[in-house]
Amino acid sequence: MNILITGGAGYIGTELVYALNASDQVDQIVFYDNLSRNNYNIFLGKSKLDTSRVRFVKGDILDSRRLKAEVERADVVFHLAAKVTTPFADHNPHEFDQVNNWGTAELVYLIENSDIKKFVYASSLSVYGSSEQVANVDSELNPKTFYGISKMHGEQHVERLIDKATEVYILRLGNVYGYNKSMRFDSVINKFMFESNFMNRIKIFGDGHQTRSFIHVERLSHLLKNVALRDIEPGTYNVVENTYSVNDIVDALQKVYPDLEMTFVNQNMKMRSLNVERDGRIDAFNGMEPDGLIDDLMAFKERFTF
Repeated sequence: MNILITGGAGYIGTELVYALNASDQVDQIVFYDNLSRNNYNIFLGKSKLDTSRVRFVKGDILDSRRLKAEVERADVVFHLAAKVTTPFADHNPHEFDQVNNWGTAELVYLIENSDIKKFVYASSLSVYGSSEQVANVDSELNPKTFYGISKMHGEQHVERLIDKATEVYILRLGNVYGYNKSMRFDSVINKFMFESNFMNRIKIFGDGHQTRSFIHVERLSHLLKNVALRDIEPGTYNVVENTYSVNDIVDALQKVYPDLEMTFVNQNMKMRSLNVERDGRIDAFNGMEPDGLIDDLMAFKERFTF
């Protein structure tokens, strides 16, 4: 089996490359990335990838010619490449539209004219917008940011493949957290962990009751791996493990860092929430069993160098 991962040098992509590299069902892994986030960490470290099976291609998602050559060699495509942001940030509309919307459209066009067996699109819970109501996979899409709008448009392009021979998976990912070598520190738990460990102080905006739905990066990578390697029903899935308020995360952090200091900004302001119901169908993906949040944070703390 030959696997292509767009955005393969990123936070999720790095973890997925290593997970797939450990499987003897995979013949070749190509990770395709333009390195726009200066995400070079996948190329470093003591953990070695099998160079007979893993190949890097530096390329942009809008580079149709280079991308086409890699699609033609693949059996399975993971589309992780995206202009990413925190859930409710709202800036650079043109960049979101070019990369997440039209970049996805171009890739879908190439797959329509290929023999790809499985296509996995990493969408986002941001397509639901924000709400005090609990969303599920059948909830109306109502994105509130340029990022969320671009991911929704990406889904619409991907849906063109549903009636084709390709098995299509639209995975709406929760807020991803946890250590790996290609870290993102702009997501809430990862940011709090960095600030707690090295500054002993975190800043909380609003009253702290705002909620997000989360999934750990390592367990997500195993779930994605199983989509490629196992017989999973195609469809649209919400990929989350738990929903926490900011205050829930702070409570857990205080058990990991008992002397942690907190600063509240606009404490009387109610911030936007996004609470998504755990999709029980992902049990069929047979990923790793989730640990508790405190255990996850303790494991994260152990990866800091001091």
